[in-house]
Amino acid sequence: MAVIGLGEMGAAVAAAFLDGGHATTVWNRTPDRGDALVARGAERSATVRDAVAAGDLVVVSVKGNAVARELLASAGAALAGRTVVNLTDGTSAEVRELAQWVTEQGAEYLHGQIMTIAPGVGHPEAVVFYGGAQAVYDRYQSALGLLGGRATLVAADPGVPVLYGMAVHGTMWGLLNGFLHAAAVLSSEGLPVRQFLERADASMSALMAFLPSIAECVDRGEHAVEYGALKHHLPSVEDLVRESRARGVDDDLPGSTLALVRRAVADGHADDNYSWLVEHFRGR
Repeated sequence: MAVIGLGEMGAAVAAAFLDGGHATTVWNRTPDRGDALVARGAERSATVRDAVAAGDLVVVSVKGNAVARELLASAGAALAGRTVVNLTDGTSAEVRELAQWVTEQGAEYLHGQIMTIAPGVGHPEAVVFYGGAQAVYDRYQSALGLLGGRATLVAADPGVPVLYGMAVHGTMWGLLNGFLHAAAVLSSEGLPVRQFLERADASMSALMAFLPSIAECVDRGEHAVEYGALKHHLPSVEDLVRESRARGVDDDLPGSTLALVRRAVADGHADDNYSWLVEHFRGR
């Protein structure tokens, strides 16, 4: 197999293949980035074409899908008959466009979205979302499993794993920003944040446990709820904004939430679940 691009992620992928006993050819625009891998048994290729010709499975991990296409195009006819696994970040549209181009060259395509940082590649709990044909995924499942023990083919559409990855990241950033705002409020009073987490463990854990019910409301498109409606969130958000301002803590984050909830209540959704705000994000 071949790995094109030896940044942090590409190097970790190549190392995982070597650890799994696979003959691995590597290429990078700056050749010495592969020195450590060559010392472990990898073959270094002088050109992308030679690297592609060296293995049936070609993994690409570079900066941007335009670069990925440029490099793959340089392989010329050698690309035909190969399977490309693209780990390059980008939008779902960019990935679908590249997938179409790869198949037009006579090659097969899988997209992979690795949901861990480089040191986590190969860990049994590392999640990787794949998109592409089931038969292609099945053929290389054992090798791809070396990149993460919780690898899953989520769709035939190569754009879906991109959206899954963005959904995880979007949720992560919302959680982290909310927590760090909370940490700023707590520490402004001199309260240890770690101690808060220990004492509020049950409440914090319940937040994640609540997501499936929110997801169900979104999937059904039904948001009416008997308890915990938007109108009951409003006073608490208002209090958090006022507390933040009084302490000199930036209130942009809770202020944005307050604006969303106020607008929804004013528009007649006071008795709907918090899930109704998905309609705001849909632009409706």
